[in-house]
Amino acid sequence: MTKSDLINLVAEKMPSNRRHDAELIVNTVFNRMTEALASGDRIEIRGFGSFHVRNRKPREGRNPKSGRKVLVESKKVPFFKAGKELKKLVDGVRKKVGA
Repeated sequence: MTKSDLINLVAEKMPSNRRHDAELIVNTVFNRMTEALASGDRIEIRGFGSFHVRNRKPREGRNPKSGRKVLVESKKVPFFKAGKELKKLVDGVRKKVGA
């Protein structure tokens, strides 16, 4: 599913069926989530999962083109952990398809 697909789905569910309003809603949610993670907050969506920021330590890596060693500085990366309900739903769908 793409962001555009999500906007279209929200627009279909809205009584006014205005794509512009749906786009504003979806963009607001994603923008606020981005701001929260950027400021170090944790996001928890019950039944879906949680997002938080993890710190990666500096390490020694390699340039894939030249093979030379390079220092990769420490950085912060977003991390998603799926909730129990989402895991069960995904696992159940996989089993039904494979059965």
